[in-house]
Amino acid sequence: MRRLRFLPAAGLLAASLATQAAPPSHFGDVLGNGLLCRDQTSNRYYFDYLSQYFGRPYKREGGAYWFRTNDAILWGYPVLEVMISDESFPYSFVGAVTDTTPEELEKAILRQDGQAYAKIDTSRYPVRESKPGSRIVYFNTRSKIYCAKFKQLPPALR
Repeated sequence: MRRLRFLPAAGLLAASLATQAAPPSHFGDVLGNGLLCRDQTSNRYYFDYLSQYFGRPYKREGGAYWFRTNDAILWGYPVLEVMISDESFPYSFVGAVTDTTPEELEKAILRQDGQAYAKIDTSRYPVRESKPGSRIVYFNTRSKIYCAKFKQLPPALR
């Protein structure tokens, strides 16, 4: 694990860019399984993971931290951004924007991971959902895939 020490502003920028150099070899296993709802959905875990390999989130919007994931690939398609729920959102979620259509992403996931999706509405841009709960939706001309789960109650409230 690489740790950054206090650096002048120019050094911090260079370190941040170096952190974003290349996605880790286990990106597909870690993030892919999370997006397919095959793993626990801990926003803290994914926040720390993405911060370590891609640097700090570039924005916080809509109940989520947004990370740019330069050169990351899942199921054969570029992953442009990853979103992790923040503490204000009622669910814990991990999501990603991929540079392909939902139809193509669905086919690639079925081919590579064997996970099938069903259309759960009859709209022009239907939501697709897998049995474990992963969803694929339209995000303009691209697709967004995500896994959302209820947050657990804190121990004092159980």
